[in-house]
Amino acid sequence: MPELATLTHEQSLSTLTLNRPDAHNALSRDMLRDAHVCMDELEAMDDKPSVLVVTGAGRSFCAGMDLKEVIIEDDPSIPLQLLESLARLTYRIRQFPAVTVARVNGAAIGGGCGMTTVCDISITHADAKLGFPEVDLGLCPAVVAPWLVRKIGPGKSRQVLLTGGLISGARAHELGIVTECADSRESLDETVTTVTSSLTSGGPDALRATKALLNTLDGSNDEAILLEAARLSAQVLATEDAQNRLKARRT
Repeated sequence: MPELATLTHEQSLSTLTLNRPDAHNALSRDMLRDAHVCMDELEAMDDKPSVLVVTGAGRSFCAGMDLKEVIIEDDPSIPLQLLESLARLTYRIRQFPAVTVARVNGAAIGGGCGMTTVCDISITHADAKLGFPEVDLGLCPAVVAPWLVRKIGPGKSRQVLLTGGLISGARAHELGIVTECADSRESLDETVTTVTSSLTSGGPDALRATKALLNTLDGSNDEAILLEAARLSAQVLATEDAQNRLKARRT
């Protein structure tokens, strides 16, 4: 059974949890592998859930890429492996027929913030920290860019991705990066329950058909652009400037 990502089921609702709380659920190859195993299980289910919640264990949603795996020391292919795995995971989440809901319980940074935009609906609280600081680190947020553009449009995406930095959950809600914003961390679960209860009361066939149509209309069925984005991101990551910035961040 996977350990760094876990899957639970309750009637017509399933929950995929990123489970590296000691590392703020940073994206490692091993955690992504376990998340893919969870997706394998979901896709193989005869009676698939109507709603899939994606969340993080502990106080963070996902802190982005694990720096230990993107600082190139021994094997220069590792960053591309990680980025391609992330690209494929985002595609699988988007393609899964259930309505996906990101429960953004805390920090969602870089690739972690990208995962919130992949979900059909995303819910956070006002004090959470979200954002795409890749350019600050000399990186290119290529893998997450297609999803953010689909979520908030090209104009706002340029503002968010080119300026980098982090913003509050409340500001992320104003920009449309998240769909709902609870007043506090303590009230997040109540908001999530309200939304998921409404979704699970809907007709499952209608929800799946509507999601499939929306995926077609907004271009979400193009996996090739995500894999090309992973290659672009890996190329920039391998530059001397990016590696120096990452090493300085680690120390």
